[in-house]
Amino acid sequence: MVKVLIVYHSRTGNTQKMAEYVKAGVEEAGALAILKRAEDTRPEDMNTADAVIIGSPTYYGLPAAEIKSLVDKSIKFHGEFEGKVGGAFASSANKGGGNETTIMAIIQALLIHGMIIPGSSKGDHYGPVSIGKPDEDVRIQCMNLGKRTVLVTSKLKASKTG
Repeated sequence: MVKVLIVYHSRTGNTQKMAEYVKAGVEEAGALAILKRAEDTRPEDMNTADAVIIGSPTYYGLPAAEIKSLVDKSIKFHGEFEGKVGGAFASSANKGGGNETTIMAIIQALLIHGMIIPGSSKGDHYGPVSIGKPDEDVRIQCMNLGKRTVLVTSKLKASKTG
């Protein structure tokens, strides 16, 4: 069974709600979803998952310090995440709040780990974004991120064993 770790930081509850939607998508796709706050996550948790999806509120166009701290600590596993699937999502208070730059900062770190990041030709291309409280469109985008991550991870796992 595919094991997906969903890590998030949230102060207002908006990013947490997005993480819960991603979790629902992972579970709907038939995989095991593990939802953890960034401050309760160890780099070892990332290493034992088949896929890692990270969500953060946007602060000055970048991920929260709690997310950056986890990513910094994950350096002890540099090279060991090679070929795992990753993804990102973000929330902000307004349209020009830096959601895409936050997502790209997370994706850049995952790419440096050698992870595979599936994009989307529909909706939020880099990863789901929410302006304020997540609405129905955000719920769908988050669920699709979870499902897409499971699909790609399942295909990769099958190619390694088959």
